[in-house]
Amino acid sequence: MKRVVVGLSGGVDSSVTALLLKQQGYDVIGMFMRNWHDETVTISDDCPWIDDSNDALLIAQQLDIPFQVIDLSKEYKERIVDYMFDEYKNGRTPNPDVLCNREIKFDVFLKAAMELGADYVATGHYCQKIEHEDGSFGLVAGVDSNKDQSYFLCQLSQEQLAKALFPVGGIEKPEVRLIAEENGLHTAGKKDSQGLCFVGKISLPTFLQQKLEPKQGDVIELPFKLNQFEHYKMLSPTEDNVEQLASPFVYHREMGEVVASHQGAHYYTIGQRRGLHIGGRPKPSFVVGLDVDTNIVYSGQTDQHPGLNRYALKITPKELHFVSSQYNEESLDGLVCDVRIRYRQELQKAKVLVKESGVFVLFEVIQRGITPGQFAAFYVNDELIASGIIAH
Repeated sequence: MKRVVVGLSGGVDSSVTALLLKQQGYDVIGMFMRNWHDETVTISDDCPWIDDSNDALLIAQQLDIPFQVIDLSKEYKERIVDYMFDEYKNGRTPNPDVLCNREIKFDVFLKAAMELGADYVATGHYCQKIEHEDGSFGLVAGVDSNKDQSYFLCQLSQEQLAKALFPVGGIEKPEVRLIAEENGLHTAGKKDSQGLCFVGKISLPTFLQQKLEPKQGDVIELPFKLNQFEHYKMLSPTEDNVEQLASPFVYHREMGEVVASHQGAHYYTIGQRRGLHIGGRPKPSFVVGLDVDTNIVYSGQTDQHPGLNRYALKITPKELHFVSSQYNEESLDGLVCDVRIRYRQELQKAKVLVKESGVFVLFEVIQRGITPGQFAAFYVNDELIASGIIAH
């Protein structure tokens, strides 16, 4: 009998995951990961870990499977939280959920499961694993397009995929809830958790202030018409121009006017609308640029602002990762595929170009809010083949 350790989070998806695996004849063990201890930065009563742990225990008791809690808070701080601080400090916007899967769930947690004699680990992610003819594995989007979570697993390796199971990936969310209800699972009606992986909903500025000191600076609004925006508009979105199209805009204080103040440029992210506290402008304001060295936040009115909309992005070669073993840089060059630059974004048609200066993605349609530090994920026929961190 194959043994599988299920990451029981206290939610309905992982609960049904454990149920289905037991019904399929696996020797199932439930394990709850406690990865956070500081509750001062969480918004009250949102995803409290004690309640989640108790719900996970109740599910294990209902399913009559062994259960234990593992404390991975040290590894979580070192690999996820410190990474977040560093990225924000450098003016990039990290995606901790992607790193949490690569570094915690499918590394530290996986190793702990192997020590229990497990053949696999399983999670409640809405994605699917396939096996190719050559024996390699593929990561495929979940059947429920509204819940597909393959993007969050875009940094997994072949070794990690080989040991992973995703039982609810082939099921739509309403059916998962129905299965939970029909089997009387305690979590059947529980709301989905939101916020930072394993931490819950947080006040991001409060969270970042643990390590990044507040520092007052100016918010400078940039007009629609600047020379570099006009030059960009004149560039045709072609392969010949892709490096220019992906190059970051360079802003200076004198390009715009001061419209507000802020408490630290490192607390903001490209495309952000909430939390700017800009009043008196005719239209909604968005963050279009950050300069953490001079502590300036650059804003622009409406999400159509030219500083927010680009045709291309760049990935440095060292930050390109292949999920599929059937692709490499050579086969990626010139590939027309689907690309996603944030979770829940609809797939966007693009062409990948590999050059000496980096890996470039040229989109068919202009993209809003290409954000340094986030992940671009490449799909071919719903299979996630590779990903990379978006460069400045």
